[in-house]
Amino acid sequence: MVRLRPTNVVLGMLGLMYFITYLDRVNVSTAAAGFATEFDLNKTQIGLVFSAFAYPYLVIQIVGGWISDRFGARRTLIACGIVWAAATAITGMATGLASLLIARVLLGFGEGATFPAATTAMSRWVAKQRRGFAQGITHAAARIGNAAAPGAIVVIMASSGWRSAFFACALLSFLWVVLWAVTFTEFPRDHPGVSAKELEQLPSTVPLSKPVPWMRLIKRMMPVTIVYFCYGWTLWLYLSWIPQYFLHSQHLDLRHSAFFASCVFFAGVLGDSLGGIITDRLLTYSKHLQIARSYMVCVCMFLSMVSLVPLMFIHDLGISLGCLSAGFFFSEMTIGPMWAIPMDIALDHSGTASGIMNTGSALAAIISPVASGYLIDVSGNWQLPFLGSMLLMGIGLVLALRMEPEKKFVP
Repeated sequence: MVRLRPTNVVLGMLGLMYFITYLDRVNVSTAAAGFATEFDLNKTQIGLVFSAFAYPYLVIQIVGGWISDRFGARRTLIACGIVWAAATAITGMATGLASLLIARVLLGFGEGATFPAATTAMSRWVAKQRRGFAQGITHAAARIGNAAAPGAIVVIMASSGWRSAFFACALLSFLWVVLWAVTFTEFPRDHPGVSAKELEQLPSTVPLSKPVPWMRLIKRMMPVTIVYFCYGWTLWLYLSWIPQYFLHSQHLDLRHSAFFASCVFFAGVLGDSLGGIITDRLLTYSKHLQIARSYMVCVCMFLSMVSLVPLMFIHDLGISLGCLSAGFFFSEMTIGPMWAIPMDIALDHSGTASGIMNTGSALAAIISPVASGYLIDVSGNWQLPFLGSMLLMGIGLVLALRMEPEKKFVP
């Protein structure tokens, strides 16, 4: 009988969490075909529903990172899971725009600390040479959630209506909370299944109560945060509008639009997985974090930007699918190096540092869906939002050179 190493079980549980949280985030973009008709919402209002999640998500990032560093990832993620699962169930009970917005805000509160808390867990349970892989593979699980959501939601909607889709997602979330509570220990040394050999390969234990030098850490992470905002703009454009793009711009029915949206999101799964592997390999061979993290992010952002160029000139289903898939693939290759950087820079405060970085994506999540919906309402041009994505990717690839992950933060 094969024994699962506790380090791999932890990584698997975190990957499952990433899958579920993104399933709960993006199910609304497919379910919009149901509730938008029932509640008579325009594209701008739908964009508001998409972005409502991001307001508390932005606020909770840094606080949630600090809480996970201070009180531990186990308790933090149990509390988060209960809140986001309840919020998902409440979404299925919505009676109009106002109640949809309230439910999505509550979801943002529940999920705000999840990724920083996961990074805190990884800082204790993942060896240095596997940081990129760990972040890449867990985010790949998130993109599987993106890819699975359109098809799964459509199937449930077809049989039971859009509300049942949210109830099913809520049940899955509650089950994860129970599994996490019974399988995870805060420190590897406290887990009965961890061997002495495994402990030697893991980082030394950091006390939970270590104080945070806030202003210095925020200043150190600011270049990383800005680059992550540029990436996040593209991410939330895709997550919010890709199903609607195929439905309306390409004039497909709901099932076919869900299928093509899933194809695009599966390209992100490959990008996350490959990006995490490549960044670790680059670090092994070059011994330079600047090459393995910053330079890799530059190259991937450039390729993502270039991939979208044909979309501006050719309105064809095959071309659109290819461009969008390639653009998402290369943008997602930045995830492994980007999420490894907080651990590279500030291992002792990795939850807080990753929370600071993720405020960039959270801010983009507020602006991008609404701005994109407004542009579509005003112009009727579904390609126009992707032009903004290309511009921000260009800015991000230049600023990535300023992240300097090899310069360790000294409290």
